Amino acid sequence: MKQIRAALIQMKVGTELVKNLENASKHIAKAKESGAGLVSLPECFNSPYGTNFFKQYAEGIPKGSTCDMLSKAAKENSIYLIGGTFPEIENGKYYNTCTVWNPEGNLIAKYRKMHLFDIDIPGKVTFKESDILSPGNEFTTFNIDDIKVGLGICYDLRFEELAKIYRLEGCKLLVYPAAFTTTTGPLHFELLQKARAVDNQLFVCGISPSRNEKGFRAYGYSQVTNPWGKVLVQAKEDEDIVYADIDFSECDEVRANIPIFNQRRTDIYDVKKI
Repeated sequence: MKQIRAALIQMKVGTELVKNLENASKHIAKAKESGAGLVSLPECFNSPYGTNFFKQYAEGIPKGSTCDMLSKAAKENSIYLIGGTFPEIENGKYYNTCTVWNPEGNLIAKYRKMHLFDIDIPGKVTFKESDILSPGNEFTTFNIDDIKVGLGICYDLRFEELAKIYRLEGCKLLVYPAAFTTTTGPLHFELLQKARAVDNQLFVCGISPSRNEKGFRAYGYSQVTNPWGKVLVQAKEDEDIVYADIDFSECDEVRANIPIFNQRRTDIYDVKKI
């Protein structure tokens, strides 16, 4: 496979689970009607984002109303569906989890947020996901035909080591459902996606919820970035679907023109010597 149309769904998220699932399903069908073969939802698409909501909205995987909707939507629309994230519960522990579904409606990948969002910017934002959530400890990739895709979630975008591991595993696309705040988003959301794309010579998708006026205010500005670091498409802060026709041959072109991975000085960059 050389090309695919990707759709990033920047949707509104409210306090009613059923309405959130219905809204997601409606947008997925609309994305398919516009020719998308790969569709992604945002972080925390079935619930408000916040430590006081995670337990209330948590479900098991693959059983539960959220997984039922995702499986059905993937199958009915015959698409690869990245189910944003939602709170998962397993053995009494809670995770922020991304699921991936193939065109037959089968679960083909699951990624648990590895780097939890624990920050304190005095006078602006304080948040500790670790008060409720446990971190994941496994890298997750999946294939669309011969194209390998790597998964991260929001704060994971700041850790270039994760992206580098995925690149070394052969990924040509990284997908980050991400609800950046209105404090850090304007400064870093676009910048970090460009950095991950250029560093690893691949495409990067960042998918945010739309901005709410009450509760947690996500930054928005979902975007697709190509291997040259060019932003191909970008939303604003409101509910929207943005599309990009991704040509994976661009990865091969950039990697041939600027062969940084063929010139890695392993004799110098040997962590055992540091």
